[in-house]
Amino acid sequence: MDLTILYRGPLSSCDYDCPYCPFAKRRDSGDQLRSDRAALERFTAWASAQTGDRLSVLFTPWGEGLVRSWYRKALVELSRLPHIRRVAIQTNLSGRTAWLSEADRDKVALWCTYHPGQTPYERFLGRCRDLAALGIRHSVGVVGLEEHLEEARRLRSALPSEVYLWVNAAEGHTYTDEQADRWTALDPLFPYSRHPHRSAGLPCRTGGSVISVDGDGTVRRCHFVRDELGNLYDGSYRSSLGPRGCPLDVCDCHIGYVHLETLPLYDVFAGGVLERIPARPMRLPAPDGLAPAGPARRPLPLVGR
Repeated sequence: MDLTILYRGPLSSCDYDCPYCPFAKRRDSGDQLRSDRAALERFTAWASAQTGDRLSVLFTPWGEGLVRSWYRKALVELSRLPHIRRVAIQTNLSGRTAWLSEADRDKVALWCTYHPGQTPYERFLGRCRDLAALGIRHSVGVVGLEEHLEEARRLRSALPSEVYLWVNAAEGHTYTDEQADRWTALDPLFPYSRHPHRSAGLPCRTGGSVISVDGDGTVRRCHFVRDELGNLYDGSYRSSLGPRGCPLDVCDCHIGYVHLETLPLYDVFAGGVLERIPARPMRLPAPDGLAPAGPARRPLPLVGR
């Protein structure tokens, strides 16, 4: 089996307090952190044992994982296994990067978000340069808020041309064509993020070759659909895998719509779907299949919490 797994454990604490994030500056108790560590170690042990499968893993914690030693350890250990194709994590890049020298640099990758106002620009840029010096695959991005535009432009001009800078449309925000053009000048793929995508009944790789797993091992097709497919650890999920249409009206998050078969994003990100790195620099026209513009992007649902 060739399977992509989006793993999200109980961790919800973050060292930043971004005003647009519901998990800003949340603190997990000691018991909560121990539970998250135990859940991650259980998942890592399971993934390590699946030598008959080919696995790709993206950690998508609500909080910041790389300030916790067990996430760093999991990325290093999984990257060294021959049956692991890629292991990546979403991170604010607030921590040091030297530990990545212990990982298999052909397999480990980071999806990094710059949060202006939460970290000094030079510090974040320095972390990006550290990743480049280590030879670690990474993408860098920002939330498309007007107050972030100049900082995003500054970052784009400082990053090597081969580093993709992505822009996420802000939740609860709509963009005029003029505003969207400014962000598209930085990220040619911003049109895919600007509006939700119609997805109802359309074929999606989630639930087939892509699954979401929580800290208890509950398997769902993705983070945004609550229906359970079984449990990872007793193997009950396997009989539920297969092609299926999306049960939701729209999909408006990159980690969801990137798997829609009606969009060309597997070709765009070939070899870099998990870490959000395009196969080659490109400029694309506004995509087809977008939902009509509504009053705002809807908040993402909290799944498994």
